[in-house]
Amino acid sequence: MTEVTGIDHIYLAVSDLGASERFYDRVLIEALGFRKNRFTLAGDPHVQYYNRHFGFVLRPARVAAKHEPYAPVLHHFCLRVDSEADVRAVAEKLRALGVDASEARLYPDYAPDYVATFFEDPDGVRLEVTNYRQERRERHDRWESPQS
Repeated sequence: MTEVTGIDHIYLAVSDLGASERFYDRVLIEALGFRKNRFTLAGDPHVQYYNRHFGFVLRPARVAAKHEPYAPVLHHFCLRVDSEADVRAVAEKLRALGVDASEARLYPDYAPDYVATFFEDPDGVRLEVTNYRQERRERHDRWESPQS
């Protein structure tokens, strides 16, 4: 069976490309170390943020409607960093950059070691940064082991 090894890219249609680019420059470049380039596709300007693992692309929306996380669309987008300390550092950096990110804290209802910060982009897309939790590490490391 062919295994999916990761997410290659995500496209996000935005209402104001300039405002979204300024927001995501702070979040993805300044706080999380992504790189950026631009390209045109089908006549539309695109802004691509990327790291070693995947791309996150902004493109202009063709319909003017605010994002509704409880409609049948993307609810939220979560980025993972290595540790609880990393989540806390990202949350502090985002707030220092003017992003209204929540204090990083433990969410034991999600998992015993789930630490996260939450914030929204200019269109109301909910974003999260969380830590690489033990359950995820074990799933990765023990994938070939028989399921119990």
